[in-house]
Amino acid sequence: MQYFVVMIDYGRRGREAVVDPEVTRREVVSRVASGEYGNICFIHEISGSAVEDVTEDILTQAALPEVAPDEVDLRAARFDHARDLRKHERT
Repeated sequence: MQYFVVMIDYGRRGREAVVDPEVTRREVVSRVASGEYGNICFIHEISGSAVEDVTEDILTQAALPEVAPDEVDLRAARFDHARDLRKHERT
């Protein structure tokens, strides 16, 4: 049997270990990427009687791709924002 233990730190309110044998590695990665799991202390993969710390691997997989600043068209974004604001103006 293989499952993951995700330890979440809530600061003064304490910690919580999320353990669900039906959650796959892919689901853990997607939950970290979506922000559902935040303030992670560690993630352990338990397989049989072996425990492996996979925190760094999963956080690396869940990292969002960086967009280079020169790829962003600020002028187009400003025009889009102005157009969206005009949509909601009262006439």
